[in-house]
Amino acid sequence: MRLLLLFVAVGLTLSVKAQDSRLPVDTTVTTQHQVTIKGQRVPYSATVGTQPVWGDDGTPIASLLYTYYERTDVQDRVNRPLVFSFNGGPGSASVWMHVGYTGPKQLLIDDEGYPVQPYGVRDNPNSILDVADIVFVNPVNVGFSRIVGDAEREQFFGVNEDIAYLAGWIETFVTRQNRWRSPKFLIGESYGTTRVSGLAGVLQDRHWMFLNGVVLVSPTGLGVERDGPVGVALNLPYFAATAWYHNKLDPTLQARDLDDLLAEVEEYAVDVLLPMIARGGSADSAARAEVARQAARYSGVSADWFLDRNMEVSAGEFWKELLRDEGFTVGRLDSRYRGLDREQAGDRSDYNQELTSWNHAFAPAINYYLRQELGFHTDLRYWVFGPVGPWNRDGDNTGEQLRSAMAKNANLHMMVQSGFYDGATQYFAAKYTMWQMDPSGRLADRMRFEGYRSGHMMYLRAEDLVTSNEHIREFIADALQTAKTPAKY
Repeated sequence: MRLLLLFVAVGLTLSVKAQDSRLPVDTTVTTQHQVTIKGQRVPYSATVGTQPVWGDDGTPIASLLYTYYERTDVQDRVNRPLVFSFNGGPGSASVWMHVGYTGPKQLLIDDEGYPVQPYGVRDNPNSILDVADIVFVNPVNVGFSRIVGDAEREQFFGVNEDIAYLAGWIETFVTRQNRWRSPKFLIGESYGTTRVSGLAGVLQDRHWMFLNGVVLVSPTGLGVERDGPVGVALNLPYFAATAWYHNKLDPTLQARDLDDLLAEVEEYAVDVLLPMIARGGSADSAARAEVARQAARYSGVSADWFLDRNMEVSAGEFWKELLRDEGFTVGRLDSRYRGLDREQAGDRSDYNQELTSWNHAFAPAINYYLRQELGFHTDLRYWVFGPVGPWNRDGDNTGEQLRSAMAKNANLHMMVQSGFYDGATQYFAAKYTMWQMDPSGRLADRMRFEGYRSGHMMYLRAEDLVTSNEHIREFIADALQTAKTPAKY
């Protein structure tokens, strides 16, 4: 509930109609609100602003849009957790988790995440704002964030470039808000997991800012290699989950609980399918046929489909094949979604069904919400997906950066949240990444994995929105409990 427009900070006078589409590089608008979370009234301030990225000479080279939610009835600011939230892409705005997941407002969608009209937002009774303040950050060239002047693009658009300037931006924010003593957490989704994993290392090693926790939502590979037979075999549990959802498995498998089935398929993928793919043409033909039969049984497709592709089937081919006899394709980021292609033939879908559906709801909502409910008026275009190419992917060592940060900081925890129906950043691949990040297993007591019966944005399903936010609350509470003891081994 919006109560009062408090102030408009340095250099920007906001009126009903903006007079200039350009934004000042440093400005804020703060409003007062309240929301009921888990039956408790939570008053809060919402600050929408732009804050500079400083160049080496101390002048602004970019300006980042952020939204900062701060609970206002908290007396102890020192022990109040602060969460920095990033989405991915790269080139994706913070809109997704902002009005979809942890923030105090929730997208108007149905219980399974499909768009409904009128577009807009409602109170989010599952927000983590009851236990932590949250900053939603838009990197350069997404949302209203922009390069300033003639600053060179190359210093922003790359794995390590992105991490370097964002670490400096976070330090400035923490200093301005007097939050150096607060417990700090990072949460990233998709490519945002690459971002926050690298930030954990850089913030600690270069900015002397130690974190309490990192949450990876639908994580990328984080620089962990999984090409060749490994990458192919890791697909199988995702295939099984998707086929189970669409009732494409044989009755014996279809009748089983999904969690129980996936445990079996995971074991088969690692212990049987992976060695068979690794053998290639040297494999015994009868044994090869039997593995193809079982893999197909778990996937809801034919054994010939596996054999015709030499067992090396891709997720892209699966999206086209699974529902071909019904005339549908399945979504990449969330395979619960069905799509219609021009032709049923072929090995690739025409479009990402789920992303089209999500854009349908998110783009109008964030444009309305920032301008009308939070009072940030501008004619500048909000880039849901911004121009950030070419992106320099060289030197992605972000998984190791996070592992190293955890090794050096005995109080640093991580949690992975993945949807079983996510075909882009698959849940079993995320498990594999965790295994390879910590091959000794000595960090396992500070690593947590949670899976959900939804896709890339698990929080769009009403049931999983409740559960996934509760898991974050538990994660924060556990990390804070650990922080009460000395950070040592």
